[in-house]
Amino acid sequence: MTAAPAREHAIEARELTRRFGTFTAVDHITFDVGVGEVFGFLGANGAGKTTAIRILTGLLAPSSGSARVAGHDVYTESEWIKRRIGYMSQKFSLYEDLTVGENIRLYGGIYDLSREVVRERTTHMLSRLGLDAATRVQALPLGWRQKLAFSVALLHEPSIVFLDEPTSGVDPITRRQFWELIYEAAARGTTVFVTTHYMDEAEYCDRISIMVAGRIGALGAPAELKSQFDVGSIDELFVRLARPTAGAAG
Repeated sequence: MTAAPAREHAIEARELTRRFGTFTAVDHITFDVGVGEVFGFLGANGAGKTTAIRILTGLLAPSSGSARVAGHDVYTESEWIKRRIGYMSQKFSLYEDLTVGENIRLYGGIYDLSREVVRERTTHMLSRLGLDAATRVQALPLGWRQKLAFSVALLHEPSIVFLDEPTSGVDPITRRQFWELIYEAAARGTTVFVTTHYMDEAEYCDRISIMVAGRIGALGAPAELKSQFDVGSIDELFVRLARPTAGAAG
């Protein structure tokens, strides 16, 4: 019998480590993220997840270990990584004094897309979201701004999109609508790497990783982890794992 082919990986990290002087913020973490997977990256403040994301997005070089993102090496090809990924920060990433259409055109230029492509994708985006190009971003409710920011992060059709606390402060109904957009992106083959402090959202991910003091304390599908650790929820598991990390930083 022929063995099944190995699943293609969008992200590969092996013994990835980042030190700041004598402090180790990311401590020999190893994991893979499959193409089209929705991967949750969890951890308390100071657990090392922000440092890990900065490495994976090409913003920070690791101290040791290896990682490839969208097929590119984080040491030598960080600029290629930045071209292949989308990124939505925890802080609002659009220009509030510009209109919806002006923001889309601005980012289209940053991504070096032709006017024709930007125009075509803008029409599709506005139709899907139900937004008017002439509306100033500052006039939109927070949930709509976040959905727009996510859509703009996908404007150049990246193979991977990194979302840092994308639904923070958003009401439950809009959060669910946001996750529907995430599922749509994943169904098109985009890998979604998301951080969240809402433990119910961890249940929406294909797999999750929980960072504890710079290391991976748990990694797997939510249902598998609840069974493995004999807990009723990811929230309970998160509290159990995070308890020893008081005083950590990263």
